[in-house]
Amino acid sequence: MDAIAQTPARVKIRARDLQSIVDEPVERGGSNLGFTPTETMLGALIGCTNVIANRLASEIGISLSEMEISLTANFNRLGAMLVEEIEQPFSNVIMNISVTSDGNVEQLEWLKTSLAKYCPVAKVLRNSGINIQEIWSVTQI
Repeated sequence: MDAIAQTPARVKIRARDLQSIVDEPVERGGSNLGFTPTETMLGALIGCTNVIANRLASEIGISLSEMEISLTANFNRLGAMLVEEIEQPFSNVIMNISVTSDGNVEQLEWLKTSLAKYCPVAKVLRNSGINIQEIWSVTQI
């Protein structure tokens, strides 16, 4: 993975044969061509949650479909605004996970518990002191 800073607020990141832009909104000096750095990090949590949950489901022979994940976070922006150093900019992250599954209650509980063990992005965030709350809404088929 490598990157080229295109402006003080925008960077083009390359990994494998892909490119991505991380940028700030116009009102913060950017050109709004990509997610902000913090949005990128939280988006990675959503992506990792999806991938690992589906791998875990496959491991135990159940399906997950129609998965929707919404995320909210308490973000203390004082550090990003250069007002003061903030040790823990994100105090709480809440993910609402809505999914349809053919798994039974025990299988779904195992999946939820295992997700916390195996999602590397969630592990990094939790180990840094961020509380991640997952609120599951499962429609069983």
